[in-house]
Amino acid sequence: MPPNTTASTGQQPGKSGRRKGRKARLIVLVLVLALIGGVAYGSYWSISTVRASFPQTKGTLTLKGLSGPVEVKRDHYGIPQIYASSDADLFMAQGYVQAQDRFYEMDVRRHMASGRLSEMFGKSQVDNDEFLRTLGWDRVAKQEYDTKLSATTKKYLQAYAKGVNSYLQGKDGEDISLEYAALGFTNDYKPQAWTPVDSISWLKAMAWDLRGNMQDEIDRALLTSRLGPKQIADLYPQYPYGRNKAIVQEGQYNELTQTFEQGGANGTSGANGTAGASAGTAGTQGAASGTSGASGTASGASGTAGLDSQLGGLTNVLDDLPPAVGVNGDGIGSNSWVVGGKYTITGKPLLANDPHLSPSLPSVWYQMGLHCRSVSSACQYDVSGYTFAGMPGVIIGHNQDISWGMTNSGVDVTDLYLEKLTGDGYLYDGKVKPFKTREETIKVAGGESKKIVVRQTEDGMPLLSDRDEELVRVGRKAAVDTAAPDRGDGYGVALRWTALQPGTTMDAVFAMDKAKNWTDFRKAAARFEVPSQNLIYADTENHIGYTLPGKIPTRAKGDDGSIPAPGWDSKYRWTGYVPQDALPYEYDPERGYIVTANQAVIDPDEYPYTLTADWGYGARSQRITDLIQSKIKDGGKISTDDMRQMQLDNSSEIARLLVPKLLKIDPGNKDVREAQKLLEGWDYTQDADSAAAAYFNAVWRNILKLAFGNKLPKELRPKGQCLWVEPVNTTGPADEAEKVRECGQRDPDRAQPDGGDRWFEVVRKLMNQPDSDWWKTPKVSNSRPGAVDRDQLFKRAMIDARWELTAKLGKDIDSWSWGRLHRLFLKNQTLGTAGPGFIQYALNRGPWELGGGEATVNATGWNAAGGYGVVWVPSMRMVVNLGDLDKSKWINLTGASGHAYNSHYVDQTEKWADGELLPWSFSDQAVEKSTADKLVLRP
Repeated sequence: MPPNTTASTGQQPGKSGRRKGRKARLIVLVLVLALIGGVAYGSYWSISTVRASFPQTKGTLTLKGLSGPVEVKRDHYGIPQIYASSDADLFMAQGYVQAQDRFYEMDVRRHMASGRLSEMFGKSQVDNDEFLRTLGWDRVAKQEYDTKLSATTKKYLQAYAKGVNSYLQGKDGEDISLEYAALGFTNDYKPQAWTPVDSISWLKAMAWDLRGNMQDEIDRALLTSRLGPKQIADLYPQYPYGRNKAIVQEGQYNELTQTFEQGGANGTSGANGTAGASAGTAGTQGAASGTSGASGTASGASGTAGLDSQLGGLTNVLDDLPPAVGVNGDGIGSNSWVVGGKYTITGKPLLANDPHLSPSLPSVWYQMGLHCRSVSSACQYDVSGYTFAGMPGVIIGHNQDISWGMTNSGVDVTDLYLEKLTGDGYLYDGKVKPFKTREETIKVAGGESKKIVVRQTEDGMPLLSDRDEELVRVGRKAAVDTAAPDRGDGYGVALRWTALQPGTTMDAVFAMDKAKNWTDFRKAAARFEVPSQNLIYADTENHIGYTLPGKIPTRAKGDDGSIPAPGWDSKYRWTGYVPQDALPYEYDPERGYIVTANQAVIDPDEYPYTLTADWGYGARSQRITDLIQSKIKDGGKISTDDMRQMQLDNSSEIARLLVPKLLKIDPGNKDVREAQKLLEGWDYTQDADSAAAAYFNAVWRNILKLAFGNKLPKELRPKGQCLWVEPVNTTGPADEAEKVRECGQRDPDRAQPDGGDRWFEVVRKLMNQPDSDWWKTPKVSNSRPGAVDRDQLFKRAMIDARWELTAKLGKDIDSWSWGRLHRLFLKNQTLGTAGPGFIQYALNRGPWELGGGEATVNATGWNAAGGYGVVWVPSMRMVVNLGDLDKSKWINLTGASGHAYNSHYVDQTEKWADGELLPWSFSDQAVEKSTADKLVLRP
């Protein structure tokens, strides 16, 4: 059932009557639910049930455990600013307030992180729970809490948990959220007390979605079954360092060359471990002998049909796993940049950030401020920004002295290992070693519990292939080439990942929140081990900076982690970690600004460690750089609103490259020519009302499908959607007009090829090879001829795009617009996707028609394999003004509340879609002036 279409579909989505109609819709909802509930369940929901879970935001409440009174001031958007006199009171109140607004979301997240979704949603989640139990995030989080975190951090986590549990005390599920009332129809689930480990586990879930190149490893290995090294290199081109600049250009790392020499002595790879080198040899590193070959066929495990099936099965398992904050490692991106005071109107830095994540309702982010009435050793925090419901502290934002933002670095912190199974063990350096095992019991709402056995290697790598019966069956029968060890009882696939070791990231969060300068910030960032992020920095003393933290593994020379490695050979194990003081950073670069948007961190010719083979290709980062340079040339200065406008830039790099070529092609058909004319004079800006953007993106999608789709292994093709397209007209008789059916194998929201900037780079390189085999397609019929070169394929794509948009948008091109294709639906991530239809109607919102697109600065991403719908978004936007923090701006994708029909459920979405930012009050005076509701929590 489609989501609730309560928003309008015009250029300004959702503006018409949303607030006026909220009360009426609530009454209708109650009547519908009463009717359905009365018939189906013998009971019904009332208005009081819907409103029972709304938070109290005014007056006074008693909170046992506080040492003094705490004020919670909310603005007109329900965003809370908390004022306390001790750290413990501050974080206890944070737990209470977040639970008021978002406890159901918190509860679902902790069940996902601990592999206990079946306890809430029944047998449909058992497979997911099995996989998550195998990863064991909550077990690692418990070790982290017991052995790694400081006593102060533990105290804060305990205070936060105490606040959450104070909210839960005496409440039944229906008192907490509408979703619990719905769950009550099918099971007797009751929310349990919150624990400090629940907060830490969420960091592991976040790290999973930001884990880097694990899917690329699988994809490259699968490609070797159909493609040779040259073709694989075409699909994974070298990073264009000459065109798209790396983050660190004038930067520093530890200048003590002895550090690097010691790293080299330990077998770390040097500057030659580039993306291009690894792509060109993809499929060769798996040879049992450790030697690499040119063809990729003598690659031991990676060259066999059995392994192809296993990795394809693992891909399906990963596709089915629910994302935590992102899109399961594919397409994750973000923008952040900082401009120093010499180029700003205020004379102090401006810092912008907009992380790109899959859309969710409520938004993954939660805005709030944490303020000590007087900053001292007893109460150390005065910080405001974005955090996650379920976690104390602030993740991204600013305090009274500094500001910081994050983007995913994409460094390679995961490796897949192929394990030779023998009896109850696995082969390692010629010997059989026993697996470490543990038994897990999965409780299932409304069903029988299920027991599973989790197997790990001696160094703690879980055997992922145990979690899919097909993987086990194929592993036992997998063929092996003559260079590999004997098959034994089959292959297994194990995972090594830095997040499966206890770390100190939670310590880092609190340390960053109270950092006063660059030195404090760098010291705090060094403890931010997982996930590795690009951190940008600015302070009120007019300094800017960048640092790359993280626990980043080093590998033996020749092993760049780009494809699965042979687990039976010890020389493919990690050799250590890049020293923290050897990680790249910049501080006050001469150019006066720093841009991070998932591009390469540093040119490998200037750095002795291999960080990854899979950067983003820099389309967004270079566009942001160009926008900054255009503003500051000839003495220009940048304002807060200029930063906002840059965040909304919809310019398409690939359109700029392709449109001049497309305009030179004679499509041979008047209807297609009519569509082609839309591109004449187009400025390559993908606004929601642009017909040219709609047609170009349809052409781009069809170029990718024609050139690459059917030439990829079946596991990498799109699935789940068959598109029937009626031609507008053909060169032959009308009765020859055929319907084009396009189907495949893989989830369209996560499949390749997509619209990412890797494919921009692939096509850019191939543009200079008009006779490349990639441009050749077979003949389908007389009216649908094949292509023998680039221009014929482009012509076919233009024709197909015209047919496709006619089917979707109508024959009249004057009615076409990009926004009609490129729509955002916000879905509650549990019952809003799998619940009964009326529940989905109650919880979901949309659509909104959006501009932007994949690899634009305004990254409203879509996937060319699955259609044009928005699959990831700028999940929030902020611009921090270090000259006057009260003039900073921010916005969230949805709203502060997780309660459907609360006035703050999606009250920021309309402004977000329109590119607006809200005032961000920070000083006591500004917060007081913007306060709409005040709640006092007393001991």
